[in-house]
Amino acid sequence: MRVLPSLIGALLAAAAASLHAQAPGAEEAREKLRAERAQAEKACQGQQGAQHRDCMLREMCAQQKDPKACEERVAKMKDAARSARAACEGKRGAEHDECMMKQMCAQAKDAARCEAEGRARLARREKIREACKDKRGEELRACLREQRGER
Repeated sequence: MRVLPSLIGALLAAAAASLHAQAPGAEEAREKLRAERAQAEKACQGQQGAQHRDCMLREMCAQQKDPKACEERVAKMKDAARSARAACEGKRGAEHDECMMKQMCAQAKDAARCEAEGRARLARREKIREACKDKRGEELRACLREQRGER
């Protein structure tokens, strides 16, 4: 169950990464994405768990040029994540992370690029974990935000 929020984050990061590739308006695009996410958060305020997640997906897709295509992509990714979780069941830690990445990337158009980005994401996550390992509570949240480069 912990994989789905990570998957959604990866989808949003992938969408943001394509926006980042456009050098001239990259900062504007990033701000637009943040504003869209803030609007979706506001619309989904008060909901928790699966309801909040579903609401966020609906709201984020509603803001896209083609909401129906967005919802289809999300559904496809959910199915892929479900099958990857089933294939990687019983594995733990780094072995599980590696298995999930390989399973998810097996269905990608460019599997090599997907795996390279996945490895970079895992390395970044491990670096953040190491930097914040001794912290708890609000101190941990602040460390995570700082390490991710969030404001």
